[in-house]
Amino acid sequence: MSISIIIIIAIVITSIAGFNQPELVERYKFNAYRIVHNKEYYRLLTHGLFHGSWTHLLLNMFVLWSFGDAVIYYFSASIHWNSNLLFLLFFISSLAVSSLYSLIKEKDNPYYSAIGASGAVSGAIFITILYAPYQTIYLYFIPIPGILLGIGYLIYSGMMSKKNIDNIGHDAHFWGAVYGFIFPILFNPALLAHFFSALISF
Repeated sequence: MSISIIIIIAIVITSIAGFNQPELVERYKFNAYRIVHNKEYYRLLTHGLFHGSWTHLLLNMFVLWSFGDAVIYYFSASIHWNSNLLFLLFFISSLAVSSLYSLIKEKDNPYYSAIGASGAVSGAIFITILYAPYQTIYLYFIPIPGILLGIGYLIYSGMMSKKNIDNIGHDAHFWGAVYGFIFPILFNPALLAHFFSALISF
Protein backbone atom coordinates (compact mmCIF):
# COMPACT_ATOMS: atom_id res chain seq x y z
CA MET A 1 0.00 0.00 0.00
CA SER A 2 1.47 3.35 -1.03
CA ILE A 3 1.92 6.20 1.40
CA SER A 4 -0.62 8.29 -0.52
CA ILE A 5 -3.34 5.73 0.22
CA ILE A 6 -2.32 5.61 3.89
CA ILE A 7 -2.56 9.41 4.04
CA ILE A 8 -6.01 9.32 2.44
CA ILE A 9 -7.24 6.73 4.95
CA ALA A 10 -5.85 8.74 7.87
CA ILE A 11 -7.48 11.97 6.67
CA VAL A 12 -10.83 10.29 6.07
CA ILE A 13 -10.78 8.88 9.61
CA THR A 14 -9.83 12.20 11.26
CA SER A 15 -12.27 14.19 9.12
CA ILE A 16 -15.16 11.89 10.05
CA ALA A 17 -14.15 12.26 13.69
CA GLY A 18 -14.25 16.03 13.18
CA PHE A 19 -17.74 15.85 11.68
CA ASN A 20 -18.93 14.18 14.88
CA GLN A 21 -16.76 16.12 17.34
CA PRO A 22 -16.57 19.82 16.40
CA GLU A 23 -14.31 20.46 19.38
CA LEU A 24 -11.56 18.50 17.58
CA VAL A 25 -11.75 20.82 14.60
CA GLU A 26 -11.72 23.83 16.91
CA ARG A 27 -8.62 22.52 18.66
CA TYR A 28 -6.61 21.69 15.54
CA LYS A 29 -7.80 24.01 12.74
CA PHE A 30 -5.57 26.65 11.19
CA ASN A 31 -5.94 29.92 13.06
CA ALA A 32 -3.17 32.39 12.32
CA TYR A 33 -3.84 34.49 15.41
CA ARG A 34 -3.53 31.50 17.77
CA ILE A 35 -0.48 30.17 15.94
CA VAL A 36 1.39 33.47 16.25
CA HIS A 37 0.15 34.83 19.56
CA ASN A 38 -0.40 31.56 21.46
CA LYS A 39 2.49 29.71 19.77
CA GLU A 40 0.20 26.84 18.73
CA TYR A 41 2.47 25.89 15.85
CA TYR A 42 1.01 22.40 15.47
CA ARG A 43 -2.00 24.00 13.77
CA LEU A 44 0.16 24.60 10.69
CA LEU A 45 -0.02 20.84 10.12
CA THR A 46 -3.10 19.54 11.90
CA HIS A 47 -5.55 21.68 9.94
CA GLY A 48 -4.96 19.38 6.97
CA LEU A 49 -6.45 16.42 8.83
CA PHE A 50 -9.95 17.90 8.93
CA HIS A 51 -12.49 18.98 6.32
CA GLY A 52 -15.61 21.10 6.47
CA SER A 53 -18.01 18.79 4.64
CA TRP A 54 -18.28 15.48 2.84
CA THR A 55 -17.97 17.30 -0.48
CA HIS A 56 -14.77 19.03 0.65
CA LEU A 57 -13.33 15.76 1.94
CA LEU A 58 -14.29 13.56 -1.02
CA LEU A 59 -13.09 16.05 -3.62
CA ASN A 60 -9.69 16.48 -1.98
CA MET A 61 -9.24 12.75 -1.43
CA PHE A 62 -10.32 11.90 -4.97
CA VAL A 63 -7.74 14.30 -6.39
CA LEU A 64 -5.07 13.01 -4.00
CA TRP A 65 -5.93 9.43 -5.00
CA SER A 66 -5.79 10.39 -8.69
CA PHE A 67 -2.36 12.03 -8.50
CA GLY A 68 -0.65 10.52 -5.44
CA ASP A 69 0.73 7.33 -6.96
CA ALA A 70 1.83 9.20 -10.11
CA VAL A 71 3.83 11.60 -7.96
CA ILE A 72 5.44 8.70 -6.09
CA TYR A 73 6.34 7.10 -9.44
CA TYR A 74 7.90 10.34 -10.69
CA PHE A 75 9.89 10.66 -7.48
CA SER A 76 11.19 7.09 -7.79
CA ALA A 77 12.32 7.72 -11.37
CA SER A 78 14.13 11.00 -10.78
CA ILE A 79 15.21 11.43 -7.15
CA HIS A 80 17.52 9.10 -5.23
CA TRP A 81 15.39 8.93 -2.12
CA ASN A 82 12.80 6.50 -0.87
CA SER A 83 9.85 7.74 -2.93
CA ASN A 84 7.21 6.98 -0.29
CA LEU A 85 9.14 8.84 2.40
CA LEU A 86 9.74 11.70 0.00
CA PHE A 87 6.02 11.93 -0.74
CA LEU A 88 5.30 11.96 2.99
CA LEU A 89 7.85 14.77 3.46
CA PHE A 90 6.27 16.69 0.60
CA PHE A 91 2.75 16.27 1.94
CA ILE A 92 3.54 17.29 5.51
CA SER A 93 5.72 20.23 4.53
CA SER A 94 3.21 21.46 1.94
CA LEU A 95 0.51 21.78 4.60
CA ALA A 96 2.71 24.29 6.41
CA VAL A 97 4.26 26.04 3.41
CA SER A 98 0.93 26.57 1.66
CA SER A 99 -0.36 28.30 4.80
CA LEU A 100 2.54 30.67 5.42
CA TYR A 101 1.09 33.51 3.36
CA SER A 102 -2.20 33.29 5.26
CA LEU A 103 -0.26 33.09 8.52
CA ILE A 104 1.37 36.44 7.79
CA LYS A 105 -1.73 38.00 6.28
CA GLU A 106 -4.12 36.98 9.07
CA LYS A 107 -1.82 36.90 12.11
CA ASP A 108 -3.76 39.64 13.90
CA ASN A 109 -7.21 38.41 12.88
CA PRO A 110 -8.58 36.05 15.56
CA TYR A 111 -11.61 35.21 13.41
CA TYR A 112 -9.79 33.75 10.40
CA SER A 113 -9.69 29.94 10.42
CA ALA A 114 -9.21 27.23 7.82
CA ILE A 115 -9.21 23.45 7.51
CA GLY A 116 -8.45 21.00 4.76
CA ALA A 117 -5.56 19.53 2.80
CA SER A 118 -6.23 21.56 -0.35
CA GLY A 119 -2.82 23.23 -0.37
CA ALA A 120 -1.03 19.87 -0.39
CA VAL A 121 -3.46 18.46 -2.94
CA SER A 122 -2.81 21.43 -5.24
CA GLY A 123 0.89 20.76 -4.84
CA ALA A 124 0.48 17.14 -5.96
CA ILE A 125 -1.23 18.30 -9.15
CA PHE A 126 1.58 20.73 -9.91
CA ILE A 127 4.24 18.10 -9.36
CA THR A 128 2.69 16.12 -12.22
CA ILE A 129 2.63 19.29 -14.34
CA LEU A 130 6.36 19.74 -13.70
CA TYR A 131 7.12 16.22 -14.91
CA ALA A 132 4.58 16.02 -17.73
CA PRO A 133 3.34 19.52 -18.67
CA TYR A 134 1.14 18.34 -21.55
CA GLN A 135 -0.41 15.39 -19.76
CA THR A 136 -4.19 15.56 -19.96
CA ILE A 137 -5.97 16.48 -16.74
CA TYR A 138 -9.74 16.26 -16.57
CA LEU A 139 -11.61 19.23 -15.10
CA TYR A 140 -15.25 18.24 -14.65
CA PHE A 141 -14.75 15.62 -17.40
CA ILE A 142 -13.24 18.22 -19.76
CA PRO A 143 -9.74 17.21 -20.98
CA ILE A 144 -7.19 20.02 -20.58
CA PRO A 145 -3.39 19.94 -21.00
CA GLY A 146 -1.82 20.15 -17.56
CA ILE A 147 0.21 23.27 -18.24
CA LEU A 148 -2.86 25.22 -19.41
CA LEU A 149 -4.88 24.04 -16.42
CA GLY A 150 -2.00 25.02 -14.13
CA ILE A 151 -1.70 28.54 -15.51
CA GLY A 152 -5.47 29.03 -15.33
CA TYR A 153 -5.56 27.64 -11.80
CA LEU A 154 -2.89 30.07 -10.58
CA ILE A 155 -4.61 33.04 -12.22
CA TYR A 156 -7.98 32.04 -10.79
CA SER A 157 -6.61 31.42 -7.29
CA GLY A 158 -4.76 34.74 -7.30
CA MET A 159 -7.83 36.67 -8.44
CA MET A 160 -10.18 34.98 -5.97
CA SER A 161 -7.72 35.57 -3.13
CA LYS A 162 -7.77 39.30 -3.83
CA LYS A 163 -11.57 39.40 -4.08
CA ASN A 164 -12.01 37.38 -0.85
CA ILE A 165 -15.72 36.80 -1.52
CA ASP A 166 -16.07 33.16 -0.51
CA ASN A 167 -14.96 30.80 2.25
CA ILE A 168 -12.27 29.00 0.24
CA GLY A 169 -8.56 29.18 1.04
CA HIS A 170 -7.38 30.42 -2.34
CA ASP A 171 -4.06 31.60 -0.87
CA ALA A 172 -3.29 28.04 0.26
CA HIS A 173 -4.29 26.72 -3.17
CA PHE A 174 -1.98 29.16 -4.92
CA TRP A 175 1.07 28.71 -2.71
CA GLY A 176 0.53 24.96 -2.39
CA ALA A 177 0.62 24.75 -6.19
CA VAL A 178 3.81 26.84 -6.38
CA TYR A 179 5.45 24.72 -3.69
CA GLY A 180 4.48 21.52 -5.48
CA PHE A 181 6.23 22.73 -8.61
CA ILE A 182 9.37 23.74 -6.69
CA PHE A 183 9.64 20.80 -4.27
CA PRO A 184 11.10 18.17 -6.66
CA ILE A 185 13.49 20.73 -8.15
CA LEU A 186 15.01 21.22 -4.69
CA PHE A 187 16.12 17.57 -4.79
CA ASN A 188 16.94 17.39 -8.50
CA PRO A 189 17.57 20.79 -10.13
CA ALA A 190 17.82 19.12 -13.56
CA LEU A 191 14.05 18.71 -13.47
CA LEU A 192 13.64 22.39 -14.31
CA ALA A 193 15.57 21.94 -17.54
CA HIS A 194 13.52 18.82 -18.24
CA PHE A 195 10.33 20.85 -17.80
CA PHE A 196 11.35 23.53 -20.29
CA SER A 197 12.60 20.89 -22.71
CA ALA A 198 9.22 19.16 -22.54
CA LEU A 199 7.47 22.47 -23.13
CA ILE A 200 9.35 23.35 -26.30
CA SER A 201 9.24 19.81 -27.69
CA PHE A 202 5.44 19.94 -28.03
